[in-house]
Amino acid sequence: MCSVTRQIMRPKDLIRFVAGPDGQVVPDIKGNLPGRGVWVTSTKSLVTQAVAKSAFARGLKAKVKVAPDLPDLVESLLLESALGALGFARKAGECLTGSGKTDSAIRSGKAIAVLHAEDGAEDGFRKLSQAVFAVEQEGGPEIKIWRVFSSVQLNMALGATNVIHAALTEGGAARNCLRRVTQLSKYREMEPLKWTPTR
Repeated sequence: MCSVTRQIMRPKDLIRFVAGPDGQVVPDIKGNLPGRGVWVTSTKSLVTQAVAKSAFARGLKAKVKVAPDLPDLVESLLLESALGALGFARKAGECLTGSGKTDSAIRSGKAIAVLHAEDGAEDGFRKLSQAVFAVEQEGGPEIKIWRVFSSVQLNMALGATNVIHAALTEGGAARNCLRRVTQLSKYREMEPLKWTPTR
């Protein structure tokens, strides 16, 4: 149950928080820290409300210390988790980079998601989104389109330079990366991007 909204939700849609040995509230992103936990819907706005409404002290039934930047810390941890998973997808051979390889992965039906740098040019984003649209119109698989990382973050995660576009292809590491990207995006209250042709 979310301690703010009081709604029953699936664990994957919530973030668990526990009190550390020093009484400091810490996010349990992996869900494996010991002790009593408090659950909050995985959005930055609701974690912010939980801080403002002292939801952690009530839920943990203890005097706890809550850092005012806790919502930002959660976002940072989710970002770190998503980038780490992206690096593992690359090592597993389940992430292709570059406009040409990304386009080929889309049109061949191998791509399960496309990642564009937030600071990438609109022209490249539009061309690859058109390819996704064309594949889906022909009855191909649904391909998620995300813009959640900067080019610098993509470069660091993938051990490359000038990465603006990347495609995740089918496989366990890529699916794990997609889950973590989705969790980060939901926390930021962002939806996958959709491109539709203008009339």
